[in-house]
Parts: sequence; structure tokens; C-alpha cells
Amino acid sequence: MRKLSLVLLFLIQLQSSIAQNGTEAVTITDMLKIKSVGNITLTKDGKRAAFTVTSIEPDENNKLDYKYRTQIFTTNTLSNSVPVQLTTNKDGATRPAWSPDGKQIAFTRSVEDKMQIFILSMEGGEPMQLTKHKYGATNPKWSPDGKKILFLSSIPLRELLQDSILNKSNSIPTWKMEKPGFDKNEHLLTNKEKPNPNGSLSEIRAYLDKNATDKKAIVLNKLNFQSESNISSDMNFNHFFEINVSKDAEPRLLTKGFYSFATADYAPNGKQIILSGDVDTIENADRSLESEIFTVDTNGENFKMILGENGKRYNSATISLSGKWLAFLSSNTSFISVPSLSIMPMNGTEKDMVTIPFDRNKSNLIWSKDDKYLYFTSQMNGGNVLHRINRLTKKIEALSSVETGISSFDIINNTIVFSKTQVSNPSELYFADANLKNEKKVSNFNDWVTTKKLSIPEKKTFTNDLGMTVEYWIMKPSNYKQGEKYPLLLEIHGGPSAMWGPGEESMWHEYQYFCSKGYGIVYSNPRGSGGYGLDFLRGNINDWGKGPASDVLTALDKTVEEGWADNSKLLITGGSYAGYLTAWIISHDNRFKAACAQRGVYDLNTFFGEGNAWRLVPNYFGGYPWEPKVKEILTRESPISYVQNITTPFIIFHGGNDRRTGFIQAEMMFRSLKVLDRPVEFVVHPGATHEITRNGDNRQRIDQMLRTYEFFERSIEKK
Repeated sequence: MRKLSLVLLFLIQLQSSIAQNGTEAVTITDMLKIKSVGNITLTKDGKRAAFTVTSIEPDENNKLDYKYRTQIFTTNTLSNSVPVQLTTNKDGATRPAWSPDGKQIAFTRSVEDKMQIFILSMEGGEPMQLTKHKYGATNPKWSPDGKKILFLSSIPLRELLQDSILNKSNSIPTWKMEKPGFDKNEHLLTNKEKPNPNGSLSEIRAYLDKNATDKKAIVLNKLNFQSESNISSDMNFNHFFEINVSKDAEPRLLTKGFYSFATADYAPNGKQIILSGDVDTIENADRSLESEIFTVDTNGENFKMILGENGKRYNSATISLSGKWLAFLSSNTSFISVPSLSIMPMNGTEKDMVTIPFDRNKSNLIWSKDDKYLYFTSQMNGGNVLHRINRLTKKIEALSSVETGISSFDIINNTIVFSKTQVSNPSELYFADANLKNEKKVSNFNDWVTTKKLSIPEKKTFTNDLGMTVEYWIMKPSNYKQGEKYPLLLEIHGGPSAMWGPGEESMWHEYQYFCSKGYGIVYSNPRGSGGYGLDFLRGNINDWGKGPASDVLTALDKTVEEGWADNSKLLITGGSYAGYLTAWIISHDNRFKAACAQRGVYDLNTFFGEGNAWRLVPNYFGGYPWEPKVKEILTRESPISYVQNITTPFIIFHGGNDRRTGFIQAEMMFRSLKVLDRPVEFVVHPGATHEITRNGDNRQRIDQMLRTYEFFERSIEKK
């Protein structure tokens, strides 16, 4: 009888598994169907949730193009209600925030290229535009009494200098602007002379300033002169304002000066605001990497720092609902670090601070209503895991699996509302209790996936030469048949401190698409990846090439050993740092039939000047290109130093406006290979930035993936 029961159970499980896995192949345009849930927030009583859904919709002006559009939805947490779309405007809506009484939602929307705050009543009607701020308004936070809203604006230096309200005293920065010949920043003082190219020196300066204002010249004095898409001389400062929730209200400045603030929120008593930022009167704001935590009275007085020190960043300050406890993150200004989580009494000092040992990145700090628990998410072993810490015992427990990714959540009373990514679905909304038990799927935005035949990752591990455990995942072709051989694609992640796993939404479609095309995939988290602690994160210092290459190739070798992969049809791809590692590998290993690198770095010496991520050089290699020992390492670790060894057919992608890694990197690699007469193809996506494969132009995203597939097929078929 027991044996029969087990058989029946097995058959039921098998049928369930089959039912969850459809029959249709994942197509390239399925990417356009994916909807992403985020920005989850609950009412104070926990009875209603608001959240955003980002979708991809046809462009009204061009039927071949697509736009990202984000709208706000709500749902009742106490019944079986389904999500209801609140906003429909073509300009979308983001950053929902409930009023304390749950009767209104504040949100942001773009108006004439500036984000502004709107108020929507739950009783119906059109949203009211609350702010018409010349500098824009974002990150709305309600005051506890529901009468005011706190928001953030970004103000260019040039306008801050001239703003009679924000800069009443006509002051200039006390820290040096680093413009040669002006040691006291006197060039920032108002020049009352009329522009005249033939006039006095003062008139010539007025003429030159006018040229800069009219974008006829870009004058660079900043260290960080590159944005994601261009070069800029502008310096912006983020400041917080407060505005009454009433029509035609005018905002009031809460923070001031030539400094920037990042986050802010009201204390539960409504009398104080806690915020993070960097206030430094000596060091140039463009150079300073520190961040401090401050409090200020809601009238703008009694501004004081409660946490801060040289060489450290303090951020993510979160006050418990009772107002008694403060949680925050801190880290060294060095890039290669894991932030620490600490808790202290609000009225305490650093002596009362307790740091919680937990060797993983942490984010999204949220207190439980009773102050007992602090919830947070963390990169961990391939998943984004929801954790909580007991404030009294300091015990940390993982509530979700490393096989899934929780990207956004909120908790009130005994209800957690969260978005989850898993292999079977890229993003949906869920309810659960405070222990993350009794989970219930609420939305069905991506239920079309149930019709698709998916490949399920198989997790494996090995120990590398440093004694570190490396995790990797194998995805067989969707129509895998025992005894047949298949092409195998080695996928590599960027960062280098990123992390991949089954809970990674950004790669969901690419992996499933290639599996649907008859490819197997192997991906791993080599040394240097996040999600495995500080020692693992630092495992690639002074070693970007050989060590990480050994890890990803070992994962490849172990997959080939299973016998189903065609060893004559091995392929490799990766973007950003993974573009670097792809080029490194094919310059040292000729086993691959074809290779694809996107937005990569190929010469570390020049990357220092070409990319806005230039701090990776001193942080990973201990110095700068002009230092002999460092230059030696950078040359040794640069794929361009071995370009003559590349014979693998190679397709290179780079966005035309990619300033994170530098467009010249791709040009140099391509030209070098062309001079060497090697099989190489270079694809430029005009206007694209470094984020093209994640949130870039969707025709370009499709183009990149199709060109990669076509190039691989072309190379595989070649005799």
C-alpha cells in the first residue's frame, strides 16, 4: 500500500512538473512581453498595497520601436482581489507613496523632462500635480501627519550660484573648484561685464562663459567628467525640500550648501528628518567619497551629524516605527568591500552601536512594527534573499531561497508583500505572512510563460585553486534528448562583482532564448563575484584574467565531461567585465568556435581615462597606470596585450554613447584584429549606453541578441 502511494505521489508530481512546462519555444520577441513588478509599498494598516509594473509597449510614433512604460497598481491584502491599475497616462507613474491615512497616493511623473510629484485620491478623480519645481521633484515621503511631503531635487552648480532663494548670500563653495589660476573660486562670482571678444580680460571671460552656457564649449575641471552617455562639466547638488499638500503650494528648502544629500525620511514623531549625504567644506565635492548621516528639525534648524568619519560611507539610515532605533549600513570608501549592518538607539552614540556580523551585501532595510525584527534583502549564492535579524538576539535568518530573487518588498503587521523572480516566471507579486510562510501569488502579469517550454538550471559546485567553492549552473537545451550532442554557450557575468543565479531577472530571457534554439548554457560565479563574502569578492585583486578565467573554464570543462555537449561547438559571451574576460579567454584559449563581447574593457591602461568606472583600476590593482609596478600589472592583465593570439571568430558590440567602459575600447580591439586580418565583426548601436542589454532601446536589444545568434550559427556551420 505504501509503495502504491509513493508511485501515485510520483505520478502526481511528474504531471505537475509537465503541466508547469509548456510546449511553445521561447522566441526573441517574448522579451517584449516581460513585465516587472517593483516599488512595493503598504498602507499604514497593511490592508492595501501599491506597486509599479514596468512593461514594454509599441511606440506611438514608430511601429517598429518600443517604449518602457511604468504604471501604478493597487491591490487589497485582506481579500482575493486582483491588482487594479491606477494610472494610465502615457507618461507613466513611478515612486508610489501612501499618505498616512491611506486615502491618497503620491507619485512622480515626467513633465517637460522634469520629474514632478502628483497626488491621487483613492476616492477617484484625476491626479493633482503638487510640484512644478524648476529643478524637478522625486522620492516623495509623507510627513506623519499627512500634511506635507518631503522630496529631492538635483540642482546644477551654475543655477545654484544664481538662485536668489537657495543661495541668498550669493556664496560660493569653500572647497577648491580646481580651475587653474583661481585658487579662491573667484571665477564663480557674478561677472557683470557684457560679453565682448575684443574687450577687456573680464569681458573676454564673460564671452567665454556665454559660449559655455550656449554649449559651444565644454570646459572640464572635474575629475569625474563622464556620465553614462556623454562628457560634462556640470556639477549637480541634490537637496531636499518640503511642500504642503495643497494646490499651488510652494516648496521650502530643508538642506542647503554646495553639498549633496542622497536619502531622507521623517522620524515617526514628525519633528525631525534623518538624512544621508556628504557635507565637506574642504574636499572638492567631485572627489569626496564619504557619506554621513544627519538629523535636522523639520523647520530646517538644528542640523547635526550623528555618524561620519574619514574614509567611510554611512547610508541607508532607517528609523524603527517607534522612533527608538536606528539601523544603517557603513563601508570603507574602497570599492572592494561588503557594507556592515549596524543598529543603535536613536538617542545613543557610536558607543551604543552594535554591528551585526553578516558577510554579504545588504539593502532595503525595513523594521517590523514592534521593533523586534529588521528585514532586508541580500545577494547570496545566486539569489536575492529576504532575511531578518532579531534585534534582541542578533540572530539572522534567511526567509527565502537562494533559488529565487526578491527585488522589492514591504511589511506591515503580519503581512509581507514582495516581488519575486524565479525560473518559472521573471516577475510577479506575492503575499505571505511575516515569516514568509503561506505564500500566495497575487498577480499574473507573466503567466504567458506557462505556455513556454523552459530549461531548468541545475546547480553544481567545484573547488578552485584558492580553495574556494565556485557555484555554477547548467541549462540544457529546451528540447534536450538523451544521447544527442548540442552546442554549449559559456555565459559570463560582469561587474566583476556581480552575481548570477536562477533568481536573476535580467538574464531570464537571454538564457531561455538560446536554450530554445538548441544551445546548452553554463554560467558561474567565479572568484571576484558578489554574494559569497568579502574573501571571495577580493579573490580577483591583481588578477582579472587568469584566475577568473580558470573558474569559468572549469565550469565549462565539467559540463563537457557530462557527455551531452558537442566539444567542437563551444561558444562564449559576456558583457562589461565579462566582455573583458571573453577577450582574455580567447587570447589564451582557442577551443571556442565563436565569441561575443559586449561593451567590454580591453586595455586597462587606457580604460583609466576612457571610462567613468575608472576607480576600478586603483581599487583592484593598487595604483595608477603611470606607476611602474601598476603599469606592469595592467599591461599583463589587458587582453589587448595578447591580441595577436586571437584567432577565434569574434563579434564585438558597443553602444555609441557608452561612457562607463569607453567606446574607444571596442574601436581599439576591432582595429587591432582587422590589422591582424582576423575574423572579427564590430557592431555599434548609436546612442546606446552601457545599459543597452538591460534597459536600453528594445530594437537594439533584439538586434544584439539576434546578431549574436546569427554569428554563432554562421561560425558553427562553417566547415
